[in-house]
Amino acid sequence: MSRPMIGRTVRRIRLEKAMTQQALAARLGISASYLNLIEHDQRGVTASLLIKLTEALQIDLAHLSGHAERQTEAGLREVLSDPMLGIEEVPEAEIAALAGSAPNAARAMLALYRAWRVAREDSSGIALPSGRRILLPTEEARDLFHERANHFPVLETLAERIGRELQASPAELNHAIAERLRGKHGLRIVVGPLEGALRRHDAATRSLLLSESLPRESRGFHMAFCLMLLEARDAVEDALAPHSPTSTEAASIIRIGLLNYAAGALLMPYAPYLAAARALRHDVEALAARFGVSFEQASHRLSTLQRDGARGVPFFFLRVDPAGNVDKRFSAAGFPFARFGGSCPKWIVHHAFATPGTLRVQVAALPDGATFLCFAQSVTGPAPRWGEPAPVHVIAMGCDIARAPELVYADGLDLEAATVGIGLSCRLCAREDCRSRAFPPLEHRLALDPAIEGASPWRFETARAPAP
Repeated sequence: MSRPMIGRTVRRIRLEKAMTQQALAARLGISASYLNLIEHDQRGVTASLLIKLTEALQIDLAHLSGHAERQTEAGLREVLSDPMLGIEEVPEAEIAALAGSAPNAARAMLALYRAWRVAREDSSGIALPSGRRILLPTEEARDLFHERANHFPVLETLAERIGRELQASPAELNHAIAERLRGKHGLRIVVGPLEGALRRHDAATRSLLLSESLPRESRGFHMAFCLMLLEARDAVEDALAPHSPTSTEAASIIRIGLLNYAAGALLMPYAPYLAAARALRHDVEALAARFGVSFEQASHRLSTLQRDGARGVPFFFLRVDPAGNVDKRFSAAGFPFARFGGSCPKWIVHHAFATPGTLRVQVAALPDGATFLCFAQSVTGPAPRWGEPAPVHVIAMGCDIARAPELVYADGLDLEAATVGIGLSCRLCAREDCRSRAFPPLEHRLALDPAIEGASPWRFETARAPAP
């Protein structure tokens, strides 16, 4: 499948801005019929017209990459491959047309499918003992951050203002934040034993308790979070205002996520961090050392650098535990995460657990030809007590292969020879020679023969079988 072309992206953005074809065509100085041909990818776009498009739609060139369409297409492909729907094969052209020409309808279809899956799981006995349904507020929060490209200007502006008032270098920032908490808010900061928690803010006693098990960079982040909890309430509500969370749980998750975002923006100010990222060629460990933050914090901040007119490299970011559970996921790079199942076992995300603390690099190619430079490293948190396993996660990031020269991790790599073919998940991948396959693909009929043992544990026909 080819990548989404610019026409469908132009149409989506035009519809999101409630502009008619006639209105946009007038701003561009072309006819409405010509714009219609462009939106249906039947006419090319010249460099001068491309510049006019960015001005007329009030966007920058990165918005015309087609990442949103690719993500929606991946979700639709996953939904329409579910055998429980009992439908005939939907051609790739129809999926692409739906994602590009009717993006709101496509997103509604994904939302309905997600709700149907929850209802189906409940009917299978996965509902809570109280009878309360699981409404997946975490997915709702993820969708919001994804739709905003994990970038919130109002929080960036607030963090920059507070940073100017603190007037501290990265080496002195933790101390400056602690002094602001003490001087402006009257908080007493205590580091010591803290049973069952890492941070506890007690408004009644005006105290901030931090666990002694936290490393220095984590203590700094928790102090920054507490400062934003006290000073960023209005900015958080402004960021949340355009959205309408469907539950108090979803609203709480989003608010906490926004406060985390604001804390990161304070510790790693946008312009200095973007400049350092470019100078250090996105060496995450070097960035973490320069700003006094953890590997995870430095990685996460890279995924938020999407300010209009000053964009960083678009990265995807995720955090996964040894069981394969993904609890953080953002994709400014357009990587089409599988929403309803596991990911490919050949992906570097899963191999990084085997080499704790060592950063691993992979050039990963998806079946549609999209290729990403990925890097991943495991991180370990403090164990709650002796004898209990410490929490381990892998932090993974990646960008489109075209941006690879901007990353230090591409140095010395033969990007073509190093490419590894992966899929979104085994259920959606039609690669025939994969020895790591756990399940057969949903779209193809099995072709099992006891006389043949193939390289892959599952043999299947290459043409999709008709729905029963």
